Amino acid sequence: MSYQQPQPGYPQQQPGWGQQPPPAPKKSNAGKIIGFGCLGIIGLFVLIGIIGAVAMGGDDTSDTGTSKQPAAAGDAKPGKADDAEADVPKEEPAKKAPVTVTGKQVDFKKSILAQGDNYTSVQVTITNNSKNDIDINPLYVTITDTDGSKHTAELGVDEDQLDTVTLAPGENSTGTVTGKGKFEAKYVTYTDGLIGDSVRGDVG
Repeated sequence: MSYQQPQPGYPQQQPGWGQQPPPAPKKSNAGKIIGFGCLGIIGLFVLIGIIGAVAMGGDDTSDTGTSKQPAAAGDAKPGKADDAEADVPKEEPAKKAPVTVTGKQVDFKKSILAQGDNYTSVQVTITNNSKNDIDINPLYVTITDTDGSKHTAELGVDEDQLDTVTLAPGENSTGTVTGKGKFEAKYVTYTDGLIGDSVRGDVG
């Protein structure tokens, strides 16, 4: 079999000449579909989140837009607390007596005016709690013994005798008041100006 040479001017025939090239593969739209689907899902979640936030915000706020906080268990309204305190009667401090007297039995200290040792002395403290001056004098004080007998002051027989003075408000004076005889003193009584009000104090 003889091999025929191609004629000049004619293209050399290549193998497979006259056959159409295979068509290019078509691009699939699956990627686009998946992309749009993901965007839709994300948008749906965003929309659900916005709706949820609005719903929660509506529950926490009142009509005026302010949040309502629950009242604490221990909190009480100031008005009611004040009313309760106002209902409780307030105790008033005890008022001091205008004059107070205290006494303590002490040893008799014989002065040069004393006739013997047959005396009983009581140390007396008188305090002026009033707003006015008061006069102090041993003659204004009497001693009552445990038998109920009253003894007046014997002047000048004890060296520590109570002075005759005028006490201004807040002042006090201490000295002895001495009675005739030996006895056990129970209380002393101070009388303002002999005919004024009497104040009694126990002898300790």
